[in-house]
Amino acid sequence: MQAHHHHGHGDAHGESPADFGRAFAIGIALNLSFVAIEAGFGIYAHSVALLSDAGHNLGDVLGLAVSWGATLLSRRPPTPRFTYGFGSTSILAALFNALFLLIAVGAISWEAIVRLMHPAPVAGDIVIIVAAIGILVNGATALLFASGRKGDLNIRGAFLHMVADAVIAAGVVVTGLLIKLTGAAWLDPIASLIVNVIIVWGTWRLLRDSLAMSLNAVPASIEPDQVRVFLESLPGVMRLHDLHIWAMSTTETALSGHLVMPVGRGGDAFLTRTCEELQRRFGICHVTLQIESEEMDCTLAAHAP
Repeated sequence: MQAHHHHGHGDAHGESPADFGRAFAIGIALNLSFVAIEAGFGIYAHSVALLSDAGHNLGDVLGLAVSWGATLLSRRPPTPRFTYGFGSTSILAALFNALFLLIAVGAISWEAIVRLMHPAPVAGDIVIIVAAIGILVNGATALLFASGRKGDLNIRGAFLHMVADAVIAAGVVVTGLLIKLTGAAWLDPIASLIVNVIIVWGTWRLLRDSLAMSLNAVPASIEPDQVRVFLESLPGVMRLHDLHIWAMSTTETALSGHLVMPVGRGGDAFLTRTCEELQRRFGICHVTLQIESEEMDCTLAAHAP
């Protein structure tokens, strides 16, 4: 006997809102406008810090666009070729955002090292004002995605991008104030390197989780041993084998497994209760279970002479 059950979307630690389309649209519009302003004032003030931050923000606009596109694709229905649909594009988007953010940090770090060796004068007042606006823009954009950062890895990637930009902007403000007070231009690249270390620390988990999901690993929010113990403890279950748990998207988890049970056990009521418990306890919403009698146990058949 084989059964497949699909329940509502979500994960074990809370559901993310279903639609962030408006948040993506507002975030892209805000940040694209700010990039133009920051680049313009960077050229006017001869500030490499503002220009490099503008380039970083432009990359984040691209990251938001990729995340939004993945969110839209994940809602498309399955096709004869893509039988699982396109939900896994959200995993790829999260991985892209993590890699892109790390690459951007590398580029900014390189620029900071160059400026540390060759300090350049900076128009402190303009840097402070523009960076302060950046804190408001990036902070407001991050708030648009704050409610979904725990339930969706893709949304968390967008959220981290915006938080990182707000932190960078705050660092630029503090640096501008210190340079204005002391005249020490070398403070700018030092602050940039410190901020970059903070960003890498916050991005590492996103990179790790998205890479693991892309390789069909069990999502970090689920303990596979606990799922195995639960299934093996069900009434009538003699053995469990071929248990697989993987992410179909950044919000949906699938499970398949074979339960060896006595003949006559494991009907529809049993399967329904089991699937509901897997959803409630672990947030696993796509469940495929195969019920086998001891005589039908495919692991024994595979080793038969």
